[in-house]
Amino acid sequence: MKALVQRRYGSAVLGELDVPVPGRGEVLLEVRSAGVDMGTWHLLEGKPYLLRVIGFGFRGPKSPVPGRDVAGVVKETGPGVTEFAPGDEVFGTCEGSFAEYAVARVSRLARKPRNASFAEAAAVPISGGTALQGLRGVRAGQRVLVLGAGGGVGSYGVQIAKALGAHVTGVCSTGKVELVRSLGADEVVDYTAEDFTGTYDLVLDCGGNRPLSRLRRATTPRGRVVLVGAETGGSLTGGFERSLVALALTLFVPQTFVPLMSTERGEVFDELRALVESGAVKPPVEREFPLARGLDAIEHVHSRRSRGKVVVTV
Repeated sequence: MKALVQRRYGSAVLGELDVPVPGRGEVLLEVRSAGVDMGTWHLLEGKPYLLRVIGFGFRGPKSPVPGRDVAGVVKETGPGVTEFAPGDEVFGTCEGSFAEYAVARVSRLARKPRNASFAEAAAVPISGGTALQGLRGVRAGQRVLVLGAGGGVGSYGVQIAKALGAHVTGVCSTGKVELVRSLGADEVVDYTAEDFTGTYDLVLDCGGNRPLSRLRRATTPRGRVVLVGAETGGSLTGGFERSLVALALTLFVPQTFVPLMSTERGEVFDELRALVESGAVKPPVEREFPLARGLDAIEHVHSRRSRGKVVVTV
């Protein structure tokens, strides 16, 4: 099969690999599309170095193929699989989705939304799942602030918060204002021209570069700040220390700071499928790249030029 092959951190080339074989509880997918997010870049580069220490490969990447978001067709089932059959269209996560075929655990898959293309479905799992889990507990009528509203997680955060009945303010750069407005945000703030004001019941921080003290002032006394990630911590920790400071801060202030550790489960993807099929969520695919240009897709996301989501088509 053709695949984007990564033998060392920092580079990958289009090459040939053997088609993988599904094990117990796994299926072989014929990949149609693979999603791209900032995590794809981190695993390609092996940065922050903390990733290497916690199990993604110390000297080189454990997975020879990048990519984790996936949408495709079940080609073959492994032993013990009853949830899916050959020919089923599915989406979810796996290891090595930048390839013609990939093996995925059935526990990390769901049936593809009927009204979504493969490209749209591949844009949903990680970013959509992160936003969904970060917004747990939001009630109708509450005020939600989404920082980084024009990016992958933020673009889903705006839509899901609206689906939950919240009043949503999205913060983004000038070039993403119209996208965020089209996603349903009640208010859109261009941070290059002004700062956001007011207080919110929940702040979904997908930007990761504002002081925690500023986020606290923007939160109601019993509100929550959900930290999705940070891109300002350098090569060693990648901003992880910000989460540790947030956890310590929660002990001394009435607001709750939550460093989000989202999980990838079929049940979460089923919730997202229902939201997409109902029309409440529309996967915001900005651009599709062919497999041969997978590195360009990753760099486009890393440059922060992308509006919404980017996918690789196979």
